[in-house]
Amino acid sequence: MFGRLGAPEIILILVVIILLFGAKKLPDMARSLGKSARILKSEAKAMKDEGKSSTTPAGPPNTDEPSQRTIQAAPGDVTSSRPVNEPTDTTKR
Repeated sequence: MFGRLGAPEIILILVVIILLFGAKKLPDMARSLGKSARILKSEAKAMKDEGKSSTTPAGPPNTDEPSQRTIQAAPGDVTSSRPVNEPTDTTKR
């Protein structure tokens, strides 16, 4: 009963969605969904890169000033970029 969706059912679902949200709001919703997916992808990539860099130490950390990096949602998208303060390890002195 619920396992098989054919073309008529999918078309009916799309028509209901267009009627509920309106044709003007759908492109904005799709755009925001795509932007959220890009942000999620860049955050996951940053976490993966951070995991790789923490397993292979490149040298002694610079303790003079806090490290700061910028995570961007999309290349060239400066409006959604934000600086991120890296946590410092204060247990070793």
